[in-house]
Amino acid sequence: MNAIKNLLNLLFPKFCRGCKSLLLTHETTICLQCRHELPFTQHLSNPENEVFKRFYGRVPLEHASSVVYYHKKGMVQQLIHHLKYKGTQDVGSFFGTLYGNAISNHDILSTVDEVIPVPLHPKKLRERGYNQVTAFGKSLAEEMKINYNETLLKRNQYSKTQTQKNIFSRTEMNNKTLFEASYTNKDHGKHFLLVDDVITTGSTLEACGKALLKIPEARISIISIAYTHS
Repeated sequence: MNAIKNLLNLLFPKFCRGCKSLLLTHETTICLQCRHELPFTQHLSNPENEVFKRFYGRVPLEHASSVVYYHKKGMVQQLIHHLKYKGTQDVGSFFGTLYGNAISNHDILSTVDEVIPVPLHPKKLRERGYNQVTAFGKSLAEEMKINYNETLLKRNQYSKTQTQKNIFSRTEMNNKTLFEASYTNKDHGKHFLLVDDVITTGSTLEACGKALLKIPEARISIISIAYTHS
């Protein structure tokens, strides 16, 4: 098996998504050097972390955290750009598997029933061809050994890319019925883990959370790949 893998690597070499160097046989997506340079948040060690505090008074949460910090012109920005616009979904899988292992013994997250991605509007999904959160969410769900549910939550309105909106526009967005949960009795009382790529103002996740909390006795947690550090 290793011989076949080595042959495939020789014929179809893979390169690091961070520095473009050739990946070694035991490396996936990101080389070890770039992995050591990733700005990990350490949110799991602090329940009252900055992501959790971001949603104070907005939506009640069981848990909130991000894997890494997002800085302009940094490696994470580059990785997210490739994930979102270049179709490199292995970036999402990398972070999902990595964080899924890290949270395996986390008490609060051990009660999560389903992973729910922030959905794209059908028009946006057709344009992009994929939801950039899918690989991250599926990998998390696989590591947590729970269901990944991409049909429970839907987006009702087509909107421009979040990075093109100012803060006022993002806040105003919450006054509309952007998201809707299509639930049944079997969804009552579940603990849902909402996942997204990057948290900036948190407006999108707030709107998603409020839609899910219309489900009787539902509980919400949030995890994103990156958090925009101030």
